[in-house]
Amino acid sequence: MGDQLPITFQEYIKLPELGIDVSNISFNTLTLQSDKFICIREKTGTKEQVCIVDLEDTSKTFRRPITADSAIMNPENKIIALKAGPNLQVFNLEMKAKVKSCVMTDDVKFWRWITPFDIALVTETSVLHWSIEGTSAPVKQFDRHANLNGTQIIGYTTNAKMNWMALIGISAPQGRIVGSMQLYNKDRGASQPIEAHAAEFSEIRLEGAAQPTQVFAFASRGANGSKMHIVEIDHVEGNPVFQKRSVEMMFPAEAVNDFPVSMQAGPKYEVVYMVTKFGFIHVYDLETGACVFTNRISGDTVFVTARHENGIIAVNRKGQVLSVCVNEDTVIPYILQNTGNVELAFRMASRANLPGADQLYVQRFQQLMGQNQFNEAAKMAANSPRGMLRTENTINQLKHLQSAPGQLSPILQYFATILEKGELNRHESIELARPVLASNRKALLEKWLKEDKLECSEELGDIVHPHDATLALSVYLRANVPAKVVLCFAQSGQFDKIVLYCKKVGFTPEWVQLLMQIARVDGDKACDFALSLVKEDPPLITADQVVGVFSSQNLVQQTTRFLLDALKDNRESDAQLQTKLLELNLLNAPQVADAILGNGMFSHFDRAYIAQLAEKAGLYQRALELYDNLDDIKRVAVHTEVLDGEWLIGYFGNLSVGDSLAVLRQMLEHNRVQNMQVVVQAATKYSDLLGAQNIIEIFEDLQCNEGLYYYLGAVVNVTEDPAVVFKYIQAAVATGQLKEVERVVRDNNHYDAEKVKNYLKEAALPDQLPLIIVCDRYDYVHDLVLYLYSNGMAKYIEVYVQQVNPGRLPQVVGALLDVDCDESVVKSLISATPAQFSIADLVSEVEKRNRLKTLHRWLEAKASEGAQDTGLYNALAKIYIDSNYDPEKFLSSNKLYDPRVVGAYSEKRDPNLAFLAYSQGECDDELLRLTSENGMFKQQARYLIKRRDLSLWSKALTGDDQHALNPSHRRQLVDQAVSYALPEAEDPEEVSVCVKAFMAANLPQELIELLERIILEPTPFSNNNNLQNLLILTAVKVEPTRVADYIGRLNNFDAPDVAEICINNGLHEEAFNIYKRFEVNADAIGVLIDHVGSLDRAYEYAERCDQPDVWSRLGRAQLDGLRIKDAIDSYVRADDASNFGDVIAVATRAGKFDDLVRFLLMARKKVREPVIESELLFAYAKTERLTDLEDMLHGPNIAQVQKVGDRCYDEGLFEAARLLFQSVSNWARLASTLVRLGDYQAAVDCGRKANSTVVWRDVHGACIAEREFRLAQICALHLIVHAEELEPMIRLYEAGGHVDELCTLLENGLGLERAHMGMFTELAVLYCKYRPTQIMDHLKLYWSRVNIPKVIRACEAAHLWPELVFLYVHYDEFDNAAQTIIAHSADAWEHASFKDIIVKASNVELYYKALRFYLNEQPLLLSDLLAVMMPRIDHTRVVSMFLKSDNIPLIKPYLVSAQSTNNKAVNEAYNDLLTEEEDFVGLRNSIDNHDNFDAIGLAQRLEKHELLEFRRIAAHLYNQAKRWRQSLTLSKKDKLYKDAMTTARSSGSVEVAEDLLRYFVESGNAACFSACLFTCYDIVRSDIVMELAWRHGLANEAMPYFINLVREYQVKVDHLVEEVGELKVKVEKNAGPASVAAGPNQLMGPAGINGRLLLGHAGSANNAQPFASNLGSAHGSTPSMGGL
Repeated sequence: MGDQLPITFQEYIKLPELGIDVSNISFNTLTLQSDKFICIREKTGTKEQVCIVDLEDTSKTFRRPITADSAIMNPENKIIALKAGPNLQVFNLEMKAKVKSCVMTDDVKFWRWITPFDIALVTETSVLHWSIEGTSAPVKQFDRHANLNGTQIIGYTTNAKMNWMALIGISAPQGRIVGSMQLYNKDRGASQPIEAHAAEFSEIRLEGAAQPTQVFAFASRGANGSKMHIVEIDHVEGNPVFQKRSVEMMFPAEAVNDFPVSMQAGPKYEVVYMVTKFGFIHVYDLETGACVFTNRISGDTVFVTARHENGIIAVNRKGQVLSVCVNEDTVIPYILQNTGNVELAFRMASRANLPGADQLYVQRFQQLMGQNQFNEAAKMAANSPRGMLRTENTINQLKHLQSAPGQLSPILQYFATILEKGELNRHESIELARPVLASNRKALLEKWLKEDKLECSEELGDIVHPHDATLALSVYLRANVPAKVVLCFAQSGQFDKIVLYCKKVGFTPEWVQLLMQIARVDGDKACDFALSLVKEDPPLITADQVVGVFSSQNLVQQTTRFLLDALKDNRESDAQLQTKLLELNLLNAPQVADAILGNGMFSHFDRAYIAQLAEKAGLYQRALELYDNLDDIKRVAVHTEVLDGEWLIGYFGNLSVGDSLAVLRQMLEHNRVQNMQVVVQAATKYSDLLGAQNIIEIFEDLQCNEGLYYYLGAVVNVTEDPAVVFKYIQAAVATGQLKEVERVVRDNNHYDAEKVKNYLKEAALPDQLPLIIVCDRYDYVHDLVLYLYSNGMAKYIEVYVQQVNPGRLPQVVGALLDVDCDESVVKSLISATPAQFSIADLVSEVEKRNRLKTLHRWLEAKASEGAQDTGLYNALAKIYIDSNYDPEKFLSSNKLYDPRVVGAYSEKRDPNLAFLAYSQGECDDELLRLTSENGMFKQQARYLIKRRDLSLWSKALTGDDQHALNPSHRRQLVDQAVSYALPEAEDPEEVSVCVKAFMAANLPQELIELLERIILEPTPFSNNNNLQNLLILTAVKVEPTRVADYIGRLNNFDAPDVAEICINNGLHEEAFNIYKRFEVNADAIGVLIDHVGSLDRAYEYAERCDQPDVWSRLGRAQLDGLRIKDAIDSYVRADDASNFGDVIAVATRAGKFDDLVRFLLMARKKVREPVIESELLFAYAKTERLTDLEDMLHGPNIAQVQKVGDRCYDEGLFEAARLLFQSVSNWARLASTLVRLGDYQAAVDCGRKANSTVVWRDVHGACIAEREFRLAQICALHLIVHAEELEPMIRLYEAGGHVDELCTLLENGLGLERAHMGMFTELAVLYCKYRPTQIMDHLKLYWSRVNIPKVIRACEAAHLWPELVFLYVHYDEFDNAAQTIIAHSADAWEHASFKDIIVKASNVELYYKALRFYLNEQPLLLSDLLAVMMPRIDHTRVVSMFLKSDNIPLIKPYLVSAQSTNNKAVNEAYNDLLTEEEDFVGLRNSIDNHDNFDAIGLAQRLEKHELLEFRRIAAHLYNQAKRWRQSLTLSKKDKLYKDAMTTARSSGSVEVAEDLLRYFVESGNAACFSACLFTCYDIVRSDIVMELAWRHGLANEAMPYFINLVREYQVKVDHLVEEVGELKVKVEKNAGPASVAAGPNQLMGPAGINGRLLLGHAGSANNAQPFASNLGSAHGSTPSMGGL
């Protein structure tokens, strides 16, 4: 134990193994804020990202493309804070949302999380705290002290209250690392500068202190020494004063320049961990300042740490993540044995509850007890680590001690001390509860229970229960005593909690008995409890059991309530319980049963049985619901006086049609008066289902006419059966219900009108109104009039037209005229009838009979009355036309007739009257047809012009579906319109519509004629702009030759638009003349250029005009025609640089740079554009005017010099490019240019200034091509640090055969600060290819920095087997390493390393392959190999393998070791090997110690062995297999009589032992006979021994046996006599007088139940002897308890 370290040291991960480059592991790029996350800023080339390592699960490591100067992870959550310049931002990575941000005015030099919600920010001048909650800005805490000026801030810490803060920085004056710290107190607002390298705040608990003591520890290493200081801050009144500690810190001699870099507190152990730069860990006790432990944990620089649980976690420069914590099992022994500081060990063990000081505590406790310092001893026992002294023995010691006056007793002091800092254990809680309850201070106990100060147990609950059942329940609950908890719940009536509790703790009580107890107390609560039990899944009690319990207590109401809830799912399996529930309530509470059945909750009960019970209980409705038999239904259904009518009617819906009809008939037969209403209602409701004819048949059979009428009256309105309606009409007529007949024939639509009409005629009703209604509805008016007129019922005709339907007057008049009724009668009928009929229909009926004049006077009278009916005026118009009674006046003045009707009537009589009628009504189609057919084109033209309707013009000019086009008609119409109609027009709209109509009809010639008539001749429209435009445009399309004439004669047209149209139609000269006439010069020259295509004419026109815009237009055209010089001249004369882009593009493509210079010089004066000046520079370069180029570069310009330089470079103008790149200091491009110019040294110098990968690659390639290897290496060293550049460079060198230079380059590059894995890897690959002797040394030095898989492939290709094995081992591919060694053993095998490798292999088959390999090549080392492989191999397979090869002796040491596994194959192989070696001692040991083998098979082989000892072993094996006779046979054969006797005794068989005795007697071996009796004394039967001794004269030899036997029997008898006597005394003492009087058989007392003794038979005194005889046996066995 003393050699073990007091700390636990663990390496968590290696960051490079997570793909993190070592170059990114530094103080500036890696941050560690807690033991949860590590945050690393990675930069590869131009790519920047942040890698976040989750220390709890490194597989969750993730990267984000974040560019920032610094990144720190929140100590608890996935929240990251980023700093980029003055911008600070906080992001929640899980929610992908920004939390907060701010912009700092001062640069932040250092920052860290001080809590999960606060960040400390350190600037050059101050320290601020920034909360990520809310919207507040960073809050300044204090100003930095001057002692921190010029230092690098490495740490900042605060105490828990954040009122003390410490800022730490380091500097290096005179080559020594000096630590500077500023300690600031927020409450006082004061700072103190201190020389320190690291600091930490923590707290300790001093002995006797009520509250923790706040301390501040800091460490420094200066020129005068190294010290650790621990001081108190914020002293608490009442606490002891903490004395400042200052202790020397020891640093090893080799760590001269080492210094503290970080401190972290371990609050649990009250220690502080200090880590130094060189990787040393120091552990100090905070209370005493004593150094607990110092050692080195890292060989590399540790630069960042954080708290880890109660230890420290750190990261070194190699990327190792290490943690250190106090080892609780070894720290106390370590302190005692290595430092000898007993007090420190004692204090630390006590406050941190650590093992290792147990003996010390016991000694001190006994010492204090011996010194009568009982209170101190009690305190010590209470504070003992892990409660080692808190035992029942300690409590008993303290209970009996007396206390000094005025002081607590030791036992109370003991309890008080424990209660102050923790909780009591089981024994302590029980011991304290007794006196507390005895003194009636139950409240204290309740208080301690709430504070979890007591350990609850069943014994404690039993103690508390008599005093407070509720408190006892709480104790039982905490102690997890389910039986007692359930009992308490039941006693307190908290039944609802029982199931929940039992389910929670998994306890199963006797539910039925528990329910029975509750039912006796409270039936309702028992019901609730039962429901909760059956609702569990699975149910804790069955419903049958519950019903049995409730029935036994006669709880009908509770049974009903329970079953209603338990059976609500209506399961078929509950049919019996459903029946039981209904039966119970039908017998005891029928109204409840009625409600249950009414709710329809159950459907699986015995319906027939319940129906009978319901009928007996008077619940006829429920009985009907349940009965299925028709006789039962008919018997119950007649009781309508107690049945609900609505329900009964609805009930018929459940019956079949036949059953329903039968029940209805039965009800009418039983009591017609009482049941008729219900029958009618049921028949009405189910009429469709039952069939109206069936129902009618029932009523008719039973002569229930009234019922039939009511039934049919109910269904007639809904039926569609004509027969039913007719039947109802007959029934109504028969019952005298004429009003109902009238209603039905008026409202019903489903009767046979013909049949009803004939029936009503035959019925000769006193009122003919029903007949009138039928004839009116179904248009039998003519028949009706004939019937009424012929039967002398004319008054009904008047009634019909005057009262029933005046609208039928036209038909009635027609019918009367048909029967030659007098006209006066007809006229009077018409006059007397209300004006509710159609005059048109009346006129039509009269007109059909050629009697229209009959209505003349009546019509005029109606017209004079102001009637508006169209038919009336149509009739008058017809009468006037036929009588030629001034029809023109009527047609012109009247607007109420229908023009189409009257026009059609007049067409054949007078077309002019028809035209007049059509024109009045604007009947366009009819008018066009009429005028065309009758040649009335002048009227047609005038009508069209006046109408001003384009669609009408279209019909006239082009025709449509109704009016086919007749060309001659159209020509006549056009002539009439041009000659007469249009000249008469004065409205411009009429002219406009006419022109549009001609245009729409595509009549250009006719349109020109029309326009010339209007425009060229003097008219009001001659100077109309639109018409002139239209004339010219029409001529353009139809008569282009007349366009020039029109242009010359007309002045009021739109010249630009007309010219454009001329251009579009190919009339270019006309367009040019228009532009020229109106002096639109730019457009005029555009026509010459774009359409005439004559640049020469355009040049002449430009010379004549001499306008800039004309020259610009000409220049653009010349440029498009590639007349570049002429175009530039034109642009210069126009002084126009607007088209500089096209000019530059065309001139550049044509290479006209001299002309372009002229244009650009002009353009530069007009336009300040970078493009112009850039092109001018390029033109200078192309024309080799380098002097002008330099002058322009030296002067002010806005040219894009960089782009021009790139163009020159691409064009091969390297001198110009040099000047351009040099002017903008573009060293990268300048370097490339210099390479092209052959100036390599200058190119390298520029490359240094550019520091660009592309530049270095370019220069490097050029240097390699020129074999400038020195310069090439300078370039390459800047390239190989970029991994992506390495492989192409290697290919370049290898392609040129420069392998030595390449190796030298990479060897030099390994020392670079940014050296990466690829460099080490590629050098290794090159060594494999070209320098195999150097590869192993390289791998041994840098194996951790190479890409092992790639080097493995290279070594494999180069057949470098030792190196390949080395790589496989360090890549943890032990399987491949082992296979490589086996395959190439001549080069790669080495025994020690192979052993180490093979045990780490994961492929089990490799083990056996390795064994075969060693068997073939190194057989003498097999045992050594098997020794290391033993835990991982299959012993059976190994033995089988060596058995097959017959090499078992080679592995004997392995077999000896493997026997500990008790493997059958190993045991058998080893046993066979020992047999072969004739080692019987080893074989006997093997058999006795390892029993897993084929014992019988081995015994069978050994019994034939020539050596006696092996045959003894065979007998021994038979004994172990319990084959006693085979063993005895073998022993007797070899005369091993002692072995035979031992076997007989071991068998325990009387028969085997007695057979052996007989063998000895028969063989005459008296001595063995006597010895066998001694050996098998407990087995052989005494009578057999006596017989053998008597018969063979061996009495002397048997005498010792008989002496011992008699002595044994005597002892047993004495013992029995004594026990029987004691029993009798005990029974007589407990029986009493009554029992004695009752007789000897009534043995009362605790020994029996109901007065009977449980031992033996409780019978008469005669049974005493068998009882006594059963107490013992002949062989000394234990007495029998027969009746127990």
